[in-house]
Amino acid sequence: MESEKDASYTYWVREAREDAAPLPLPRKLTPQDLSNNSHNPPPTHLGSLWNRAGTWEEKNLNKWASDRIKVCELLISVGSLEFSGGRAEITEVSKCVGDAYLVTVRNKKRVGYTYELTLKVKGEWLIGDGRKNVKGYIDIPEFSIGELDDLQFEVRLNEEKDLGRQDKLKISQDLKLFLQPVREMLLQLEQELKDR
Repeated sequence: MESEKDASYTYWVREAREDAAPLPLPRKLTPQDLSNNSHNPPPTHLGSLWNRAGTWEEKNLNKWASDRIKVCELLISVGSLEFSGGRAEITEVSKCVGDAYLVTVRNKKRVGYTYELTLKVKGEWLIGDGRKNVKGYIDIPEFSIGELDDLQFEVRLNEEKDLGRQDKLKISQDLKLFLQPVREMLLQLEQELKDR
């Protein structure tokens, strides 16, 4: 019978052998490592350096997209709109919930997002004998990439009790004129995502 040392084949090694090479330790690439590769042609892949095959890589863009919508005031930059009986403006993005991401698949870049927004609006309308300040909200239910042509929203007014039926209807219809400029701003966001 052969002893373990004399065996020529080992199916399973449970302990490290003394003569075996040590396992490589991962290390972060330095700028010098990258500059040493500068003689190589530019990469023909998208995404990270570690993903040269461009198989699958997902990058979370939630913070960037939310900041772009809220903090950078992309939608507030729409400005004010003039109507036959008054004017209104978007003053704040009061709700911004959703996800945005960049995925590299088979060396092709794809972006996606899904968001829900609530925009705070205020305006002034000619109602009865005088002007009345009106505040409200524009709710944009879930929308995602490629769906901006079908964008719809709902209008909620704070002063509904103080307004007549016709006045509420007129103000709601006026505020729906924000649809086109809001759609254009969201298309701009979509393009900025694609360019990242």
